[in-house]
Amino acid sequence: MPKERRIVISSDTDLVVAREEGRELAAHLGFSRTDATLIATAISELARNIIAYAGSGEIGLASVVENGREGLAVEALDAGPGIEDVRTALEEGVSTSGGLGMGLPGATRLMDEFQIDSGPGRGTRVTMKKWKGPLGV
Repeated sequence: MPKERRIVISSDTDLVVAREEGRELAAHLGFSRTDATLIATAISELARNIIAYAGSGEIGLASVVENGREGLAVEALDAGPGIEDVRTALEEGVSTSGGLGMGLPGATRLMDEFQIDSGPGRGTRVTMKKWKGPLGV
């Protein structure tokens, strides 16, 4: 399996593909089944947001090594309307689409690192990382 992958997201079918690709890469990299499921769930949340708010975008998956740690990075990109108030969007229970408001807050809890860059009229880029074990292990 390649250590990098990009999946175009424009339908629920693409969401399933991205989720499965993330789970497979996590397994290939030696993540536990539990961590692979957490990664797949976070990917699902981001892909669902791409479909709901932007209509289309992409999910990138890659293996990463930083400071002696191995991990998996996920990048979600879209050219949608952007998020007007990122801080509020990261609060649990806040939704502008009538959902439960668990997408972004949920993804932040599931992954070890989470960054978001968004604003009105400029789309959204979310970068997340999950690390295998503590430093040095």
